[in-house]
This record gives sequence, structure tokens and C-alpha cells, in this order.
Amino acid sequence: MHRNPQAADGLIIFLNGTSSSGKSSIARELVAVLGEPCFHMPVDAFHAMRSTPEMPPDQLNITLKRTWMGFHRAVAGMAAAGNTVVVDHVLSEPWRLQDCLALFPPQNVVLVAVRCPLPELERREQARGDRPAGLAAGQFDQVHSHGVHDFECDTSRASPAECARDIKEFLRRRTTPTAFERMRPTMSRSGA
Repeated sequence: MHRNPQAADGLIIFLNGTSSSGKSSIARELVAVLGEPCFHMPVDAFHAMRSTPEMPPDQLNITLKRTWMGFHRAVAGMAAAGNTVVVDHVLSEPWRLQDCLALFPPQNVVLVAVRCPLPELERREQARGDRPAGLAAGQFDQVHSHGVHDFECDTSRASPAECARDIKEFLRRRTTPTAFERMRPTMSRSGA
């Protein structure tokens, strides 16, 4: 994939899926095969940068939302500078998608649904041991509830490397309107 290095806006390849669905593994493979400088920006990295002092639940919720909002703005900034960004994200709350729709140039976003059946997600979650039990199940019905994507992959049927190659191939033939272009008008009608 080759683009003009002076492009005003870079490409955002947005991997959306539940915890343990395989987004990070796909992202690592994807940045290796794209054939151009690009950045993997996982939201987990932003959460890991935050200090973790004791705070009451309401303050924690505010802090978490600020982290997500800052992450979205960092992604938008990297893309605005002409970079290709592979985003590893969980759209489990409607405001997250609305914030991204408002910030990202919709024609420059490729929204990829990273799917995996719930029993496999639960097996992976237990094997990982670094996530709260039930996290993926709690996100499962919400993450793809907006219903619109540019591309989909199922990590129970394809390896991260295969998913990355399929996404790269899709990028060569992608069409418009993008999923973000199709969703943005509904966001403004809903008052978001």
C-alpha cells in the first residue's frame, strides 16, 4: 500500500472487537505487512500510561472516560499529520463511537469488525488470566451493535496473519462510502 507521504490526512485502520477477540495480534501482523511506516495505537497502551491512585468509583469513571477521549484525540492527531494508524479499540459504549465519528475524517477510516464466538472469547479470557472474568461477555452485544463495518474477520476461523493479509487486500479495493461516512449522518440526526 503506497500513498502520498504529503497527504493531509492519514489512514485510520480501526479494529473494533471485544476484549480477547484478537485485535492486538492482528494489529501487530498488519503493521508488519502494510509495507509503509505506520503506527499501532492500542487503547490499552493509553490506560497503561495512566497512574493508578486510589479514587472513588465516580472519579474513576470520569478518569477512564478522559483517557478514552484523549486516546481518540491522539489517534486523530496522528492521522491529521498524514500517518497510517492501526487502532485497537472496543466500541462497547455508544459515546465512544460518537466521539470517533465527530473526530475522524470519515473517508479516511476503515472500520474492521474483529469477531469471535463467545465461547472462544471466554476460553481465551480464562487462558490469558489478565482480564476480569466476564469482560468479553459484557462487551459482546454492544461492540458491533452499530451494525456497519467496512470489513469483517473472524479470529476463530483465521489466524492473525491471515486476517492481516485479508485486511491489506481489502485496502487495495475499498470503496466509498465508508462505514464512518454512512454512520456520520445518523449521528448528527440523533443529536450526538
